[in-house]
Amino acid sequence: MRLVQIAQHADDLDRAADFYSVLLQAEPKARFDPPGLLFFDLDGVRLLLDRNAPSSLIYLHVQNVHEVIERLGGLAEVVSHPHVIFHHEDDTLGPAGHDEWQAFLRDPDGNTVGLIAFQRP
Repeated sequence: MRLVQIAQHADDLDRAADFYSVLLQAEPKARFDPPGLLFFDLDGVRLLLDRNAPSSLIYLHVQNVHEVIERLGGLAEVVSHPHVIFHHEDDTLGPAGHDEWQAFLRDPDGNTVGLIAFQRP
């Protein structure tokens, strides 16, 4: 089994397209309006921004959480600034010998988005 799609609430598809295009550094793959659906491709997993979806907490792997926050500028509220949450001694939940950095943002529709990066100390 593999994950195919994640849905996230979005009231304004244009605003969501602008925000997620900057965040993901990619353009939407498809838009169907009506009924209010916008799709991005996350390495084979569809991110569906949907007017009727509930809010969810998604975590995105990025190369550097600090750089993503800087790139977004004022497009997102930083809920939790970048911080190390764990050092991976083995590869059970992340690459061995790496620190796991996380930060949390709030998108324009109020959804929380987690950013995760694995970096050597």
